[in-house]
Amino acid sequence: MRSIIRLFGISTLIVAAVVCSSAQITEICGETGGSAWLSSSAVYGRVGLNGFDLSKRLPRIVVTVSDRQGNVHSQTITETGNYCFMDLNANGGSIVLEIEGKEIGRRTLPTGLITQHREDFELYSENSRNLKPPSAISAKNAYPRSAKNESLLEKAAEEEKNQQTDKAVESLKKVVADDAKDFVAWFHLGAIYFGKNDLVQAESAYKNAVLAKPDHTPSLLNLGRIYLANKNYDEANTVLLKATQTEPNAPRGFQLLGEAYLLAKKGTLGVAALNEAIRLDPVGMAECHLLIARLYDRAGIKPMASREYRLFLEKVPQHPDRKKFEQYIKDNPEPADPQ
Repeated sequence: MRSIIRLFGISTLIVAAVVCSSAQITEICGETGGSAWLSSSAVYGRVGLNGFDLSKRLPRIVVTVSDRQGNVHSQTITETGNYCFMDLNANGGSIVLEIEGKEIGRRTLPTGLITQHREDFELYSENSRNLKPPSAISAKNAYPRSAKNESLLEKAAEEEKNQQTDKAVESLKKVVADDAKDFVAWFHLGAIYFGKNDLVQAESAYKNAVLAKPDHTPSLLNLGRIYLANKNYDEANTVLLKATQTEPNAPRGFQLLGEAYLLAKKGTLGVAALNEAIRLDPVGMAECHLLIARLYDRAGIKPMASREYRLFLEKVPQHPDRKKFEQYIKDNPEPADPQ
């Protein structure tokens, strides 16, 4: 499915969804040398660069796709605005758009049999006030750095784009060695280590990013994910709670916090956090219903679990386990609504 998202600073508006075609994939992915076939899995799309001077260096715009196993794949946007992840099945995963380390848009990719997903974004620069509503907030979040470090950051972006991650790491290390407060460089250093599954180095980089900018939500979220992977649930709860406080309208933070609470056997807090994620993004966070359902099922409160399965199916009717959930609901009727 193709979801068009218009970004006005940190706010988003879902405009429409249409079925993608192989011609669209060829048009966008052909730029990266990808060979597109109908049987291929892919996540691709275009970032509309409205109001940006394409003759000058763009701010660092990064698209990151995470699959359900936690694997992270990133690409830096050039002046064409195109991005393409070929042979990547990210069903049920997420796609994130960032500018200079600031997350400004996130979508959850659908589950099901379709493995080709197009996600388009419309991004408006600070200088495009005539193109966007008066209430729009600037998407610019650049960190002021020296010309030398700016050049190194550009070099790292190019190296990362060319999959020269070791070189990108060295370039970013030079930046943070010169300026330890450059949270953007720390964040991208952590992202590279995270992509390499080097959680020790990733944790260190994200901690430095948070030290430099305590309210940097993307670093807090990824730090929380590392703590979860290491089964350090108390630290995960602390960091992810802070992430929800810095970005109270970001559903992903509440989803991760809910999972952390459940793993720490704090069911009441977990359900509350997961329900907040659902409230903020009812469809994108629909799988939170499944987490709550499993909690109720294990606690022996099966009618309440049935309610969560029903709510999930109302939002994701084509889920491959639909028949199994329906049978569970039939076998364990929901409690009657109080009169």
